[in-house]
Amino acid sequence: MLGRLPQNIEAITPIRGGVISDFSASEQMIRQFVHHACKGRWLPNAPRITVTVPGDATQVERRAFKEAIQGAGASHVALLAKPLAAALGAGLAISDATGCMVVDIGAGTTEIGVIALGCVVRGASARVGGDTLDQAIVNYVRRTHGLLIGEHTAQRVKLEIGCALPLRDDLFAEVTGRSLAEGTPRTMTLSSQEVYEAFVEPLGQIVSLLRRVLESTPPELAADIADRGFMLTGGSAMLRGLDQRLREETGLAVAVAEQPMTCVIRGTGFAIETLDPDFFA
Repeated sequence: MLGRLPQNIEAITPIRGGVISDFSASEQMIRQFVHHACKGRWLPNAPRITVTVPGDATQVERRAFKEAIQGAGASHVALLAKPLAAALGAGLAISDATGCMVVDIGAGTTEIGVIALGCVVRGASARVGGDTLDQAIVNYVRRTHGLLIGEHTAQRVKLEIGCALPLRDDLFAEVTGRSLAEGTPRTMTLSSQEVYEAFVEPLGQIVSLLRRVLESTPPELAADIADRGFMLTGGSAMLRGLDQRLREETGLAVAVAEQPMTCVIRGTGFAIETLDPDFFA
């Protein structure tokens, strides 16, 4: 509905950047999720809900999650660190003494965690992800071509021709938007090289975050990561050449998880079924 609604109706994004941006809308959204999950089933008690949170979420943001979910009808709310959920969903053994590392690039945040003995030993989080890449395309097209395009168009371009490294053979995509000079609709062709240029800053932020975590990792765990590399999860892990880009920047082996987009949700389900309650906040 974004970009297609009449002026008297506003489209709200309840959760942005991995945290609640609109409390009331988030509560209503979660209530609908619970309703659909329980449809046709009788539950003797109110459901117990586990939610993943960014590593840098403040106490106020964590409290907002709990209150919104309790307001939606949950009897108990548990918080799980997103890197742990991503690692579980990717099939990593988080309880081992041998360290492992996961880089989860989702829609709103990038989460990096060095994990050993069931906890995040070193981690970092940044509000940069797939949404940031979409906005980077919007800003680039506006700045260089004087054309205003919508978020859905930017997302389509990212999926069709987006890349983290220059491609040997350029890909092209047509985009239609409103000309800022003339105020009329206009169509142009965008190349993958241009999209790569648009991604320079957000991808640079991810690389800097990754290096910062590696620099602060204890030597024993750093040796484990040097041997095993790290796992890439999240929807943006499927960006062309991203694994190769991170491999070149760090010198480490990089593996992309199977079904990276659903690693966090599958890992959360696995955590609910198998982990000790001490894993949760």
